[in-house]
Amino acid sequence: MQIILLDKVVNLGNLGEVVRVKDGYARNFLIPSGRARRATASAKQEFEAKRAELEKAAAAKLVEQQTVGEKLAGTTCKLTQKAGVDGRLFGSVTNADIAEELTKNGYKVSKAQIRMPNGPIKVVGDSTVSVALHADVVVDITVSVYGETA
Repeated sequence: MQIILLDKVVNLGNLGEVVRVKDGYARNFLIPSGRARRATASAKQEFEAKRAELEKAAAAKLVEQQTVGEKLAGTTCKLTQKAGVDGRLFGSVTNADIAEELTKNGYKVSKAQIRMPNGPIKVVGDSTVSVALHADVVVDITVSVYGETA
């Protein structure tokens, strides 16, 4: 299916590009989330008419996320989990736990924005995690996990 991108999508394209994607990806994710529209002749004309305002909105969103990223960069997120004597956790620290803690600290972050390159954290100590606030704004934070003995 051919679609017009209404926002920058990682590994797919920029605003205004007409790309071909699988039907399910377009119908189930891109179109319902407002990131794309079917590339019909009328949709292309309508997009060209609104192109300037869409680019302006995308630039404003990018600037907003960059300011949030500057505040968030270098932040330390402190979590306490039950752990054994050897420092291994009973369970793990996931992206949902980190997003919840960041939300408590005043940052609007969803669990989908947390990138954990090594998977869930399973040991006590400090780990570096990336937060993708926007397609162009990715900041690193430190997650400190403290052990709580049972």
